[in-house]
Amino acid sequence: MKTYMARSEDIQKKWHVVNAEGKIVGRLATKVATILRGKDKPQFTPHADCGDFVIVVNAEKVNFSGKKWIQKTYYRHTGYPGGLRSITADKLLEKKPEEIIKKAVWGMLPKNKWQKKLIQRLKVYTGDEHPHEAQSPEVLEV
Repeated sequence: MKTYMARSEDIQKKWHVVNAEGKIVGRLATKVATILRGKDKPQFTPHADCGDFVIVVNAEKVNFSGKKWIQKTYYRHTGYPGGLRSITADKLLEKKPEEIIKKAVWGMLPKNKWQKKLIQRLKVYTGDEHPHEAQSPEVLEV
């Protein structure tokens, strides 16, 4: 008996829409990362690209548990000496609410060559409208 190995060109990619309104960021990100990677499919193969596209709407209406809105800090570095910059979650929500979900999903993807490729299939929007109606996405409950 032979073992089935899925190939990237044999997998049909679907589009999913997730409404982030009232959802906890971490729990939403784990589900989205699973779908992006393709681990929810029975033919999942770690070395093949099996994942689907995910559209997240209402990114500005997500929630954190506890006091994370004021305690959680996002860091980045400019590349210059002394260039460490930080921003709290509530300030990031005011500036770029879609970045909260992107950063949460980015941290849950594998740290290899697939990470950049998978994050490109994640589309995050503020508000409940998106420009991907032509792909006829399926509504996904998280």
